Amino acid sequence: MRKFKIFVVEDDLWYSRILEYYLSLNPDYEVMTLATAKDCFDNLSKKPDLITLDYSLKDGKGSDVLKKIKQYDAEIPVIVISGQEDISTAISMLKAGASDYFVKDDNIKDLLLNAIQRIREHRDLKKEVEQLRDELVDNYEIRNSIKGNSAPLQKIFQMVNRAAQTSINVSVTGETGTGKELVAKAIHYNSDRRKKPFVAINMAAIPKELMESELFGYEKGAFTGAVTRKPGKFEDANKGTIFMDEIGELDLNMQSKLLRVIQEREVVRIGGKDKVDLDVRIIIATHKNLEEEVRNGNMREDFYYRITGLPIALPPLRDRGDDILVLAKFFLDNFVKANKMKAIKLSNDAKQKLLGYSYPGNIRELKSVIELAAVMCDGAELAGDDIVFKNVSVGKQFLTGEKTLREYNIEIVSHYLKKYGNNIVKIAEVLDIGKTTIYKMIKDYNIEL
Repeated sequence: MRKFKIFVVEDDLWYSRILEYYLSLNPDYEVMTLATAKDCFDNLSKKPDLITLDYSLKDGKGSDVLKKIKQYDAEIPVIVISGQEDISTAISMLKAGASDYFVKDDNIKDLLLNAIQRIREHRDLKKEVEQLRDELVDNYEIRNSIKGNSAPLQKIFQMVNRAAQTSINVSVTGETGTGKELVAKAIHYNSDRRKKPFVAINMAAIPKELMESELFGYEKGAFTGAVTRKPGKFEDANKGTIFMDEIGELDLNMQSKLLRVIQEREVVRIGGKDKVDLDVRIIIATHKNLEEEVRNGNMREDFYYRITGLPIALPPLRDRGDDILVLAKFFLDNFVKANKMKAIKLSNDAKQKLLGYSYPGNIRELKSVIELAAVMCDGAELAGDDIVFKNVSVGKQFLTGEKTLREYNIEIVSHYLKKYGNNIVKIAEVLDIGKTTIYKMIKDYNIEL
């Protein structure tokens, strides 16, 4: 393993040797002593992991030397060591990018060793994060993350590639369960923003009264309960991508506020005055027809044009042919591996059964079906009988006898309340109606929760 390389830049020969001795006690450290600022600059190409810098070198003031080091490589940690205990000097050096500022006294050994240890731990953590991000990028390489070879999917690949090459806003549409967030992540992790944040937010899951603070953040004391400053999702996503799912659930008032943020590329936290500049790529998703929402007065036309950007329409799984089998094998292999089961393959009977179903729940439903089938399978091959489709046609179940529309509505809403455990957001999504409509029906029809 490569040693941790430390430059000791100090023109006092005796003190330089003292620091070198202390640091060399750790076998993991490689220490190089340098007597002048010029020596330091001439050796920066050796890529030190850390520099201890005497503030009062004979050929350079500490602040000037620090500035030049940071210009060469802003990532090199620099610990300034000074013979004078001056608070204003310490503050100015820390603001200029120094990692620490210590005075030459009897405590320097412990202070320095502890500071270096913290810097090493921070560096190792940063490297670990970078490695995880690189792995994440590999996982979301377009062909790795979006499975299938069908003609409709080839068009999606082309659109994702186009989107990843620019910072244009993107709107992803398609039925529930078609993989809209997966496409958003593929765009982000194949763009030049890949090492910056990807922040996903489901607009349908946030109460109306909390939407503004969730998106834009708030200052301490902005309202009751705001005990600390909290950045919003847009700040969290700065330099990266924000993915806003179910954008069609946003009310007109909030659309207006969000429109301004998108246009001005800045946000002001609730209760604050300072503007925070934004550089955010916006990807929105919805299962609704946004053009129809505009015509019906549920969406502002100017907001629609701002967020639409590059449209990507995902095909339902039933239109993707043999992609069903590609995905089924992928889900099956992953489930078997995750649960340490013996390998299972798809029988011809299972393949035919999978291809003959319409998948109203799309990819999400297929995944659920395959995982259940793997559990039910007794051998090394998945049989047709192992595959059970849970979807129940509402029409076939409820259209029996003659009932009033009110009675049908009560029966349907009651059915889904029981099925989804009173999850209004999920029920609204399944029935493709607003949450307010469901609440009104519960109230008007006296439906018990």
